[in-house]
Order: sequence, then structure tokens, then C-alpha cells
Amino acid sequence: MSSSTLADFLLPHGFSMPHPAAVLRETSAATELGRYVARAAADRRARREAPYTARVPRHGEPVLLVPGFLAGDGTLGLLSRSLRAEGFRTYRSHIFSNIGCTLNAAAQLESRLEAIAARRGSRVQIVGHSLGGMLARGVAVRRPDLVSNIVTMGSPMLAPGAHHVSLATVLDVLVRLSRAGVPGLMSVDCVQGECARQSFDDARRPVPDGVGFTAIYSQRDGIVDWRACVDPLARAVEVTASHLGMAFDPRVADAVNAALLRPSAGSAVEVDRGESA
Repeated sequence: MSSSTLADFLLPHGFSMPHPAAVLRETSAATELGRYVARAAADRRARREAPYTARVPRHGEPVLLVPGFLAGDGTLGLLSRSLRAEGFRTYRSHIFSNIGCTLNAAAQLESRLEAIAARRGSRVQIVGHSLGGMLARGVAVRRPDLVSNIVTMGSPMLAPGAHHVSLATVLDVLVRLSRAGVPGLMSVDCVQGECARQSFDDARRPVPDGVGFTAIYSQRDGIVDWRACVDPLARAVEVTASHLGMAFDPRVADAVNAALLRPSAGSAVEVDRGESA
């Protein structure tokens, strides 16, 4: 996206858009997907051989998964499977394509959290990929009564504009289509106006006490400047993965699993089976 379209405050000094050739790092996503397939096969063999009583107990803390820009819930399906295998009950965000107004997406996310919290009788953990992590951080700041923990993956919270030129081009197309009257898309206000400013400010405000925060990043990220993903208020965890691969690489899933909270035994919801809702 040209600098005339993207607000300057979204790309603060000290951060930069990745070099165009950086996107080539994303080709490792195929290897990372293969790594997931191999891990899943090994886990299935282990489950067949293990007695039922030896299987992992279920955790009561619900986990909401939020996809990144241009993505929908399906892109986090493999991560959901990995977390359910570890005993977590996962929920979809009901975002089918993350291309709309960020403030509207945040409001939708907040409504989803309210429904899950009411159903489960507890606060909710959020795992967000890229833009999804930025949305998660903003909602956690506003509604700590709903959120107990956030885990971001490749989320450039410190500089949302520090993304690859290919994404800038897509954003420009969305803005043009919005101007032409196509509903449900990011408008110029989302990248330059008050919507952009509020979303950016929400993603920079202090995280309330009692809300966990882990920021997972990779220096091999070919889509965003990895430095923008290292929030100084978070526990930073480095992984070796592409930006796309963070959604399914089992090594990243291990990092997410380690960052999620586990309530004490005897939780009223611990008997749930962990299926994705």
C-alpha cells in the first residue's frame, strides 16, 4: 500500500516493511505442514497403544481461536486439533474472512467472548494469529472480565503497517472496493482514520493485571517485521517458523500449549471432551 493510503502512525520509526524477497521464506510452510502430518500420525499411534486411563485429562479453561488477515476459522483448524489433543476445549471466532472493519471485528469478537463466558461460567483464553492477535489484545484490554489470557502468533502490534508489500496491495484493493460501495470490507478509515487510530491505540494500552500475555514470534517471518511482534508487556517466545506456518507447525502448537493456563483439578467444566465448538 502506498504511504498516501496507510497512516504514518501505523508504521512507527524503527520498524519496516519486509523486503519483497522475504516472502520466499513462506515456502517453508509446506515443510511445516508435513511436520504437522507426521506428528499427528505419531500421536494417533500413541493413542491406540495407550490405555484410556492414561490419556490426557481435559482442561476447563475455554480457548477462543482468532484468525489473521484474509483468513477464516478454518485456517486454525489444525492448531485447534493440536490443542484439543492436549485437553483444551477450543472455540471458533465465527470470522469467515478477516477483511472487514477492525472495530466491527473487535465488537464481534467481544460478543463471541460474552457467549462463551456465559456458557462456560469462566473467563476465556484467546489465541490469535497475526491480525487476530491484535484484535485479541485490544479486547482483553477492554474486557478483562471476559479474558484470562492471550497468546499472539506473529502479531505486529507495535507496527501494524510493518507488513509485506503483497498485503499492502490487498489492503489497497479492499479500500478501493469499499469506496465503490462493496459492503463489509476495510474502508479508508480502517487504515488511515479514526478506526485505524482506535484499533492501534487499543493494541498498545497496558494489559490489565490478572490477564496473561504471551507473544510468539519468528525471525523467519516473511510477512511482517518480527520486531513489531515482540510486545514489551508480553512474555516473548521465539519459534522457527514461517508466518503462515505458525497456524499449524506442531512446534508452534507446543509453544501455544505451554502458554495456555490450566485451572486446578476439580473445575466444574473439566469433564468436557474438548471438541471444537
